[in-house]
Amino acid sequence: MATYMVQPVKLVDVKAGQFSNGLNGHSATNGVNGTHGTNGIHEMKNGLNGYAEEKPEQATNPVEDEDLEIIEDVADPHCVAENPVKISFQDITSAAFLIKSGIQCTPCQRSHLSDMTGMELYLKKEFLQFTGSFKERGARYALLMLSEEEKRQGVISASLGNHAQGLSYHATRLGIPVTVVMPIAAPIMKIQKCRSYGANVIVKGESMSEAKKIAMSIGKRRNLVYINGYDHPHIMAGQGTIGLEIVEQMGMPDAVVVPVGGGGLIAGVATAVKAISPQTKIIGVESDKCPSFTRALEHGGPILTPNMATLADGLAVPTVGYNAFATAVPLLDKMVVVREEWIALAILRLVEQEKCVVEGAGAAGLAAIFSGHLNEFKGKKVCLLLCGGNIDTTIFGRCLERGLAAEGRLLRFCVTVSDRPGGISELCRELAALGVSIKDIMHERAWIRDIFSVEVKVVCETSDWAHSEQLRKVLTEKYSHVVFNDVPMAIAN
Repeated sequence: MATYMVQPVKLVDVKAGQFSNGLNGHSATNGVNGTHGTNGIHEMKNGLNGYAEEKPEQATNPVEDEDLEIIEDVADPHCVAENPVKISFQDITSAAFLIKSGIQCTPCQRSHLSDMTGMELYLKKEFLQFTGSFKERGARYALLMLSEEEKRQGVISASLGNHAQGLSYHATRLGIPVTVVMPIAAPIMKIQKCRSYGANVIVKGESMSEAKKIAMSIGKRRNLVYINGYDHPHIMAGQGTIGLEIVEQMGMPDAVVVPVGGGGLIAGVATAVKAISPQTKIIGVESDKCPSFTRALEHGGPILTPNMATLADGLAVPTVGYNAFATAVPLLDKMVVVREEWIALAILRLVEQEKCVVEGAGAAGLAAIFSGHLNEFKGKKVCLLLCGGNIDTTIFGRCLERGLAAEGRLLRFCVTVSDRPGGISELCRELAALGVSIKDIMHERAWIRDIFSVEVKVVCETSDWAHSEQLRKVLTEKYSHVVFNDVPMAIAN
């Protein structure tokens, strides 16, 4: 396997005081306007490559209908199955030096959930990046490494949202034309964000695979550089800078838990962390609705894996990257697959305990802990990577309800009561006496055999698992016909 090495970076017109900073990017000083870090990103002139950042402008030269026709067998020269590229620690340190002026060094803080989980838990909050996810790191580095001619021609990519946003944001500020192809299933919020960042957005394709084919076909016709969102070597190196920050901020963790989609994030983070702290365990987490990396491990290489709709839409990649797989597998210690209910519960817990709003992919690491897959790290120092916070508002509400149901705090039941005056009100009094909050209630008579009875369907909220069990006991003793509609894994802890 080939090893991808970044060429030494030539510094252009960097004056004293223009950048004074270590790898962590806490106080990158802009010699142009005196602002700090990413606060001055909109007006900053990049002293590392002499390329001026500009205000967002809407993309020109819209794509014509004939450009959307798929050209079969268009190859990505950076992602070749027969000759996968493995990134090195030097690639990541080079990336860290280049992107530090335009990327947030996000906090890595001890979690309030430490006592609940029995671990010394730290949260790396990548959802605090400007576009809401870690994808900015790789996108910026890949853009900075383009030749001047490639920058002039522009770039194109296919993405479900987060990579598209990061690429759109940084390409526009670097003055590079950018086109993104997003499948029709992509969240509307993410599509609108990409347009607001100045990208030419094409919503086309029934799946991520089809959107990628369309993007690569357009790139071939228009001579645009296709930047794979998870398998391009520069993308992986950029994502790996998170690993450098984790070790710098919290020392040597016993384990780092990383959500896995296409594999670029875990490949970069594992390369960085293992180079500094070989004893640290690298744990990957996937949703059971899109276990592409797990299937690749079973198969011995990337393989097309049909994905189903999932709360962790950012992880829904049908085929993991060839470069990412080759880089990550030798460094991976464990792979975990979690159910959707655990992801919903993790989203709920992060909102309630940490006041953090994250998407499904960002909550996958905590879901792995709640599901009991990582009990061997009880009492140890564990870092969870909260990789993104771009969750659709309608999906967010459903996630919270699903999390409450998974925990047993939101119950739905059907009970048959007497169809006489006061029959339903008596049921409501019983619930009120228990301190149960009724969220929804309805009744029906037409489909009940006993014409003197009525079936009442109730959705209610309790304070905790014990409270729910008390409600079950009281209703079961009082009424002869009670049916509770539990989610598959209501839990007692």
